[in-house]
Amino acid sequence: QVQFVESGGGLVQPGGSLRLSCAASGVSEFFFRLYAMAWYRQAPGKQRELVAGISRLGSTNYADSVKGRFTISRDNAETTLYLQMNNLMPEDTAVYQCQAQTGSRVEYWGKGTLVTVSS
Repeated sequence: QVQFVESGGGLVQPGGSLRLSCAASGVSEFFFRLYAMAWYRQAPGKQRELVAGISRLGSTNYADSVKGRFTISRDNAETTLYLQMNNLMPEDTAVYQCQAQTGSRVEYWGKGTLVTVSS
């Protein structure tokens, strides 16, 4: 079975950094390369929003609120998605989930990892 598990969340002070990982299992490197990947987040009392996306070929896009601070990347050989988060702000506090979309538009979701930015 294909599964995605996020890690790297935690408590960090404003201005700090975290690196989130989303490790896939049950999928080969060959098929992982065919997935479009993304990070979403949902803050308390708010709707889920797209944070960053990366295509099969490595092109990226970011929400305006994180552009210049966050970097999405993928390691196809390790079937892992990453999100480097710098200069974190309290408004970045949320549960972060990774998403994979196959070429046939089937979606896979991880359960999420909590990021709390607070002094």
